[in-house]
Amino acid sequence: MRTKFIFITGGVLSSLGKGLAAASIGALLETRGLKVTIMKLDPYINVDPGTMNPFQHGEVYVTEDGAETDLDLGHYERYLDVFMSKANNCTSGSIYNTVITKERRGDYLGGTVQVIPHVTDQIKESVLSLASDDLDVVIVEIGGTVGDIEGLPFLEAIRQMRGDVGKENVLYIHLTLVPYIKAAGELKTKPTQHSVKELRSIGIQPDIILCRAEVDVDQSLRRKIALFCNVDADAVFAAVDVESIYEVPLKFYEEGIDQKIAIMLKLPAKNPHLAPWTRLVDKLKNPAGRVSIGIVGKYVELKEAYKSLHEALVHGGVANDVAVELVYVNSEEITGRNVAARLKNLDGILVPGGFGNRGIPGKLQAIRYARENKIPFFGICLGMQCAVIEFAQHVMNLPADSQEFDPNTKDPVIYLMTEWYDFRRQVTEKRDELSDKGGTMRLGAYPCVLKEGTKAFEAYETAEISERHRHRYEFNKAYFDKFVESGMVFSGLSPDETLVEIVELPDHPWFVGCQFHPEFKSNPMRPHPLFREFIKAAKEHKG
Repeated sequence: MRTKFIFITGGVLSSLGKGLAAASIGALLETRGLKVTIMKLDPYINVDPGTMNPFQHGEVYVTEDGAETDLDLGHYERYLDVFMSKANNCTSGSIYNTVITKERRGDYLGGTVQVIPHVTDQIKESVLSLASDDLDVVIVEIGGTVGDIEGLPFLEAIRQMRGDVGKENVLYIHLTLVPYIKAAGELKTKPTQHSVKELRSIGIQPDIILCRAEVDVDQSLRRKIALFCNVDADAVFAAVDVESIYEVPLKFYEEGIDQKIAIMLKLPAKNPHLAPWTRLVDKLKNPAGRVSIGIVGKYVELKEAYKSLHEALVHGGVANDVAVELVYVNSEEITGRNVAARLKNLDGILVPGGFGNRGIPGKLQAIRYARENKIPFFGICLGMQCAVIEFAQHVMNLPADSQEFDPNTKDPVIYLMTEWYDFRRQVTEKRDELSDKGGTMRLGAYPCVLKEGTKAFEAYETAEISERHRHRYEFNKAYFDKFVESGMVFSGLSPDETLVEIVELPDHPWFVGCQFHPEFKSNPMRPHPLFREFIKAAKEHKG
C-alpha cells in the first residue's frame, strides 16, 4: 500500500490542540510535495454535530458535499490545499448506525454483532476508504483523550491498523500536556508518563510524543520523557504556545517533526517549501495598521462558535496588511438607546449566522445603525436575512419579519421555502442522508450568478461562483420587485433566479449580505473575496 497512516491521540485533557497539530503536520508534509488528507474520528454518539448546541460543541463546519462536521475540519482545509468531505469526519454515532443497518439487512448472516470485530472493522473501513494510489499520507485525529470510555473502540481499531497494513505504513503520535507549575518554577512530566502508560495498556506504543507546554521543554526533560515512555530520544518534541496559530507549522519545522516523520515512514526526502508560511506569519506579526470589527451575535461568550468566521476576518486583514481586532458584542444587550454607544468606535459591523429568535432585536438595531451611519456592514446567512427585515421595516415601512421568528407575520420577507428541495435535485446529484432536523436545510455548495457592476462582482471578479450553505429560510421572491423599487440590489442569484444569494445597498460605502457562509472557503493564503473587501472598506472607513 502506498498510502501511509499517521494517528494522533491526545492525553491528560482536551483542548490541547490536536486539530491544529494534525493540520500543521499535514501542512508541513504538503510543503514537501506530498499528497495529504486528514480525518477526524469523534467518539460521541451523535451521528454528526449538526444538531449539537454551539455552547457544547462550538462551530458546525460545512463541507462542499453538504456534510455537517467538526470544527477541526475547518483547520484542515485552512492549512491544507484540499477540500474535506463527509468521508473526512466519522463519529461513533455514524459507525454504530452503519453497523446496525448492516445487521438489520442481514449482512452479518445472523452472527452475534460485537464491538470487536464488527464496530472496529467498520472504523477501519472508514479510515481505509480515504487511501488511494495518488495519496501519500492520511492523518487521523482521534477526538477526546486516552482513557475516555467512548473512545476505546477507536483506539482498538487504530491499534489493529498497524497489523493490517504493516508497521512501515503506520505511525502513532501522542499529544500530551507537560504542565508548568508556577510555584515550583518547573515543568512536570508525570501527567505525560501516566497518559502514555494508559495508551500502552491498550496496546499502542507511541512513536512520537508531542509535548504541549507554556514554555520550552529542555533536552533533559525530553530525555526523561523518552526513557519513561519508551520512545527514541529524538522523537520527543515540544509544542509551545505561539502568538498566532499560523506559526505552528514553522515551529514544528524548527523542531524537526516533519523530518522525523519522513524518516520513520520512509517518505520521499524533499526539502519543504516554507516561503508562503513565512510570509504569512511576517504579515500577521508586522501589520501596517489596525481595524476593529464588531461581531454582533448571541454566542459571543463562546468564541469557538464563530471559529471559521474569526479566521476569515484575520485572512481579510492579511490581504489588506492590517491587524483585525475582533470586538464581540452580545446582541441581547443591544437596544435602541445604547446601540450608538456600543458600536460607535467600530470600523466595521458583522452579523453572523445562527438559528432562532434570541437576540434578533439587537441585531436589527446594529444593522440599522450601520446602514444609517454608513459604517461597513457584512451580514452572513441569518445576518443577511436580518438586513432584509431591517430594510423592509425602516425603509419600506412594512411590518415585515421572518417566519422563523413570527410564523404569522403579515409580510414574511423571509420564509421557509420548501420548494428548495426540488431545486437541490436539479443542481446536484448528491442525495445526503439528512437527519429530521436537517431535512429542510440547504447544505453544501451551490452555484450563484453575480450581477455586473455590483460590489459582489467587483470582489469576485467573475460572474459565476459556488459557495456553501447551511440554512432553512430564504428571501421571499414575492417581495423582490418592491425591494428593488426601494433601492436594494440583488447582486447574486441562483442560476434559475429562484433564490436570492447576495443583497447590497449601492448608496452605502459597503453594505453586503449573503445567504451562504463564505467563511468556510477562506484560506490564509487565499483570503475570501468578500472578507478581503469588507476589511478593505473598514480600513478606508477608519481613514
